[in-house]
Amino acid sequence: MARPLRIEFPGAVYHITARGNAKQNIFYKESDFANFLTILCKVVKRYHFILHYYCLMYNHYHLLIETPEGNLSRGMRQLNGVYTQYFNKKHQRVGHLFQGRYKAILVEKENYLLELSRYISLNPVRANLVQNLEEWNWSAYRQFIGLSNRISCLSTDWILGQFGIERNMAINAYKNFILSGVDKKSPLQNIKGQIFLGSNYFTENVANLVEKHAELSEITRKQLYASRPSLQEIFQNKNNEKIQIEKEIYKAYQKYGYTLKEIAQYLSLHYTTISRIIKKVENK
Repeated sequence: MARPLRIEFPGAVYHITARGNAKQNIFYKESDFANFLTILCKVVKRYHFILHYYCLMYNHYHLLIETPEGNLSRGMRQLNGVYTQYFNKKHQRVGHLFQGRYKAILVEKENYLLELSRYISLNPVRANLVQNLEEWNWSAYRQFIGLSNRISCLSTDWILGQFGIERNMAINAYKNFILSGVDKKSPLQNIKGQIFLGSNYFTENVANLVEKHAELSEITRKQLYASRPSLQEIFQNKNNEKIQIEKEIYKAYQKYGYTLKEIAQYLSLHYTTISRIIKKVENK
């Protein structure tokens, strides 16, 4: 069977899964789960994703992500790559952590996002890891119902907004919705063509993008950054104080979308130096 295409466009919504190589665990300890979420939030911020939902299991994870800029693959390379580096170093191992490429299903937001969040939420119960969803610390569910505030990059507004304007009432309605889905079939059984989860109208519209999907992401990127300042303008005074230079490096990377390599080449520095500076500014 041929690999499904990677189709990216502004506003696309995906159900994403990635599994451990040879079914091995990708999370050993609580610190692994926590570090993955930290990396995830940095990626969400860097690539301007909208994180609608997540659930981390021991040997795989689920994400529901919306991409306003049509740049899923760039963010996912960063997420899986950085986490693999962390995991291998932490647990003194080498080689691939994940089983091939991540899997990304294009989702019709209005018809399937709620169903998918319910299906994803219930995974720990189905796997007999916990009896009650509130007991599993590594999914968005606890944050949705107000039991924790684990990560700042989770967006709850759209999903809860489907259950009402008043937040407490919406939370109670959403909780009942989730718990009513224990015996329901997986919405993923309705996938079409390995990549589409939606109505025929949705599938046909997105399928029209297939022929030009290879160039779509680059076109979007060019349009998005067409008016950004040049690196020369950003670093017009290279004699600035070190703190100011570091802030300008972070702005070039985070706000204007320049790559580590582009910034490093312009400043005649190694890209690992640029990477360290960006992490330093992020952690302040």
